[in-house]
Amino acid sequence: MTNPKPLAFKNYLSLVKFSHTIFALPFALIGYFLAIYQTDFNFTPKVFFLVMLCMVFARNAAMSFNRVTDRFIDKRNPRTASREIPSGKIHPRNAFIFSILNAILFIVTTFFINRLVFYLSPLALLIVMGYSYSKRYTSLCHFILGLGLSLAPIGAYLSVTGHCAVVPLLFSSIVFLWVSGFDILYSIQDEEFDKEELLKSIPAIFGWKKARLFSGILHTLVVILVIKVGILMGTGIYYWVAAWIFISLLALQHLVIKRNSEKRINFAFAWLNGLASLLYALFTIISFYIQ
Repeated sequence: MTNPKPLAFKNYLSLVKFSHTIFALPFALIGYFLAIYQTDFNFTPKVFFLVMLCMVFARNAAMSFNRVTDRFIDKRNPRTASREIPSGKIHPRNAFIFSILNAILFIVTTFFINRLVFYLSPLALLIVMGYSYSKRYTSLCHFILGLGLSLAPIGAYLSVTGHCAVVPLLFSSIVFLWVSGFDILYSIQDEEFDKEELLKSIPAIFGWKKARLFSGILHTLVVILVIKVGILMGTGIYYWVAAWIFISLLALQHLVIKRNSEKRINFAFAWLNGLASLLYALFTIISFYIQ
């Protein structure tokens, strides 16, 4: 007989797409180790652990809240009808409670980091959870998602230092443009559905061809910022390996995507972006310590 507890746990991991933590978490690691590299602060397991917890709690809160608010839309969309709430695997009330608990845990965790991130924590939650309603009202929804994930590197940096700086802001700008761009590409597969539902995604408003153009412009700006960061930091060959990998995988994403191929879009969205984030973070962090 199947044990319901592991199944329930697995359903909640699927609800929040825990595997997609791979997009922002590596940039949080960049922000954390950049703070140590650029300042006199030392590595402390406590702050590191708390920063990682904040990433998990904030993302769980945002994703589960998004699934609750979108449950009726998801049920009408053949692509998303099998998600945990529309399919009945998780009750909307339980998903909402899960979201609120994670939001509370996020705020409580920031209290043990420093005063600044604690004061900023409600604003961070407002951004990452507010995205859930944005597609109903504005085509800027993709940028709101990008803004939410862009908090990862600057948030980690602030957790260590308690103050801001130019380079972590540039890393946040990279995340902002990168995520906004790939979310536009991801939305291409729902272009017709979004039109029928009067949702404001860029593909629904402007069409898939212009959506690809907008995404390409955003990702071109990402390339410029990635190069700019390398020049400012002057950390040597390992950063440029990171930059080359990230830019190459970014370009490959645009080459493999086709409008009517959900398989190709998901491959670009999950695999190429995930790999780009991981490898970029790995070699960037190595560059802080090996010149």
